[in-house]
Amino acid sequence: MSTITTEALSATTLLRFATAGSVDDGKSTLVGRLLHDSKSVLVDQLEAVERASASRGQEAPDLALLTDGLRAEREQGITIDVAYRYFATPRRRFILADTPGHVQYTRNMVTGASTAELTVVLVDARNGVVEQTRRHAAIAALLRVPHVVLAVNKMDLVGYEERVFAAIAEEFTAYATELGVPEVTAIPISALAGDNVVDASARMDWYGGPTVLEHLETVPVSHDLAHCHARLPVQYVIRPQTAELPDYRGYAGQIAAGTFRVGEEVTVLPSGRTSTIAGIDLLGEPVDVAWTTQSVTVLLADDVDVSRGDLIVPSKDAPATTQDVEATVCHVADQPLTVGHRVLLKHGTRTVKAIVKDIPSRLTLADLSLHPHPGTLAANDIGRVKIRTAEPLPVDSYADSRRTGSFILIDPSDGTTLTAGMVGESFAAPEPVTEGDDDGWDF
Repeated sequence: MSTITTEALSATTLLRFATAGSVDDGKSTLVGRLLHDSKSVLVDQLEAVERASASRGQEAPDLALLTDGLRAEREQGITIDVAYRYFATPRRRFILADTPGHVQYTRNMVTGASTAELTVVLVDARNGVVEQTRRHAAIAALLRVPHVVLAVNKMDLVGYEERVFAAIAEEFTAYATELGVPEVTAIPISALAGDNVVDASARMDWYGGPTVLEHLETVPVSHDLAHCHARLPVQYVIRPQTAELPDYRGYAGQIAAGTFRVGEEVTVLPSGRTSTIAGIDLLGEPVDVAWTTQSVTVLLADDVDVSRGDLIVPSKDAPATTQDVEATVCHVADQPLTVGHRVLLKHGTRTVKAIVKDIPSRLTLADLSLHPHPGTLAANDIGRVKIRTAEPLPVDSYADSRRTGSFILIDPSDGTTLTAGMVGESFAAPEPVTEGDDDGWDF
């Protein structure tokens, strides 16, 4: 295994990415090949895979076993759960989510891609773009993943022919562009043979672009959330009431976006009460400023009523509160979502009762047309919904904040997650066309 110093790691950037694709497109094999060829697999892990492969009568190690850890996954040869893997190269650190391809487990792909900055969508070169490919492209666009890689896999089974790759790349890119995906990079690969995964393929000399790993190492990634709208969902109220701290009242949580400073005027939502930040504690020590992803405790100058589920925001940049939420959703439960459905809506650290007032449209994946007022959404459907909440919620547009612009709908009877929702506009606006197309992508 390659040796990377602590100093080198601290100087590299972090990329979160997810894999997606249909069943048997080779996602787990691609991930295994990435880990193996980048020398990110420990010796005992590789030996365990070799033993498991030999016991199944396979001559070569099945690299998919590096990520498919569940017994059912190994027996069926499919991915069921999201497998998270961490690895690093001298140029970048990676957190990888290997997501399932089966339609039944599309909900897991939503989970894996929700925090990703890049999604690798695999396509079997023999089958081309299929319905599940379109679904994964739509989810990537809906979640506003900024970078999409189309990995046309199993090129060895089509004779490494350029025309096969070019046709698939053209069809997918046109589809993704219409959805508003900002960037698509197409790469022809063979995950099983290792072509264009880590090392360039000598069998596809007609391709002059990067390998998968080269692209992952060099794609621009922006983690500068410090300049976004500052948001602190309150997770817990800390009141020690000890002899040393008789009057301490702190509001703890992880900063979802932006920066908070001591002395800043803030508003507590949904109540609308205002105060000033009197102090910020980070890891038990006072600091003057704190920013995105840091877990902090904020002390306010005034004794205002703040509890779990409230949102602390700068007074000059407070979102509007509303009981009417309009959003695009991906329905992930087996039971359908219907108009009149009573649900719980979880937004940040706050959970409120809600009712589905309308389902204006459902997206048809084949041609991206809209089915008006379907009345119901089935498992894996993508559609537009209008929801009325029992209490006001301070929501941002998902385009402005992936953290405070998202929510989930929960079945109040058993706690099952029903739907993942994104507030506001559905997909990013596609590039303007010169004539003809006025359908747009605002449901």
